[in-house]
Amino acid sequence: FWTPSDSTKKTLLQNGVKNVHVFPNGTDATPLAELEPKPIDSPLRLVAVSRLAPNKRVEHAIRAVNILRQRGTDARLTMWGTGEVEKNVRRLTGELCLAEHIEFTGRLDELKKDDCLRRAHFLVHTSVREGWGLNVIEANAMGTPAIVYPVGGLVDSTLHDETGLVTRNETPEALANAILEITQSPEKYARLRVNAWNRAKKLPWSEVLGPACDWLESLAARKISK
Repeated sequence: FWTPSDSTKKTLLQNGVKNVHVFPNGTDATPLAELEPKPIDSPLRLVAVSRLAPNKRVEHAIRAVNILRQRGTDARLTMWGTGEVEKNVRRLTGELCLAEHIEFTGRLDELKKDDCLRRAHFLVHTSVREGWGLNVIEANAMGTPAIVYPVGGLVDSTLHDETGLVTRNETPEALANAILEITQSPEKYARLRVNAWNRAKKLPWSEVLGPACDWLESLAARKISK
């Protein structure tokens, strides 16, 4: 088996699969040529890039924005994507009186998505689980660290306290707390940005496919020799 994360490897091993190799997913996103200044100031710009599906729990990001605003932080959220829960999360946005602070963009083309990721202070990812979390690396390529839930896949694509932050719990409160903590440490935020950007440079498909193809060729050669 070939899987993109150690989290999925552990799950496969627990279910009886004996031979699992991990090769991270590559990305087509081209990292910025250089990092532009992006002070962590007000308003705080958050972005969620996701299908609007139940397992993505995008309503958690909306509730986190509400908590941040209740605590005096001017936070704005851009919600990129479409899906079956869109009506529900739009309704929640209205109920929480956040219509002026949350933007639903639908699906954007890749250039507009990259620009959205570049301008944001953080990508937020509140999924139940991921195989890897490709949008984390896409955000990193644009100089934007991610704040994610402590779930399979996301703890692999986001290296806690190195390229982004993993929350303590899977709750909007934990997400808001992590955001508030990092806003108090601009030096740490700058370090996360640089580390995330540099890691994304190591994960284009041109770098990932070489080792993976070598492994596939070795398996094929072994089968032929038998």
